[in-house]
Amino acid sequence: MFLEVKKAKYLKDYKILLEFNDGITMTVDLENELNGKIFEHLKDKDYFKTFSIKFNTIEWSNGADIAPEYLYQIGKKIKKTITQQIIV
Repeated sequence: MFLEVKKAKYLKDYKILLEFNDGITMTVDLENELNGKIFEHLKDKDYFKTFSIKFNTIEWSNGADIAPEYLYQIGKKIKKTITQQIIV
């Protein structure tokens, strides 16, 4: 299956809540993943918060992005509550 980020929401620090096209919701903590010149601006939390979804993953205006497969690999799965399971 080709993974895609469908929804993304900033949580805190360097943590983002992601929903993938397979229905799985995960939190990812990118604090230790911002290595390399293109990710330098993302260490500023105000700038980090400015991501959007483009080309099936999260991206920042400076062109930095992270492959959805990698986000899925490092993410921590969120268990759905009974209320979330009932909503169709």
